[in-house]
Amino acid sequence: MKLHTLYANEGATTTRKRVGRGTSSGHGKTSGKGHKGQNARSGGGVRPVFEGGQLPLFRRLPQRGFKNALFKTEYAVINLSDLNKFEDGAVVTPELLKEMGLVKKQLDGIKVLGNGKLDKKLVVKASKFSATAREAIEKLGGKAEVI
Repeated sequence: MKLHTLYANEGATTTRKRVGRGTSSGHGKTSGKGHKGQNARSGGGVRPVFEGGQLPLFRRLPQRGFKNALFKTEYAVINLSDLNKFEDGAVVTPELLKEMGLVKKQLDGIKVLGNGKLDKKLVVKASKFSATAREAIEKLGGKAEVI
């Protein structure tokens, strides 16, 4: 393959539509926008779901159910592979994780996930542990403490 043999795929490049350039193009004078009105103005037009002033569909339909988005618990997550930064036998706390920059915010607590491989015996204190993370920590002789 050489640079002078490269070419764009068919349909990848198209000439842009140049409007307002005479009558032979078919896009002259009003540039395909018709005469006057909201859609002929610059920045004109209506939003995609506008129904001409009729009560919109999303307002006609009843609201159903309960949305828990405001009250859901959100955990800051950390993986087992991140815990290898600590010395063997260290006590890992949420404050220590924040101090070392492994988590930015504690949110509603810290959850330890089982991604990666842990090489050291640690005492980890966190809000939640995945089953694989707990198993991996205890397999090496460490402790997974829920706080």
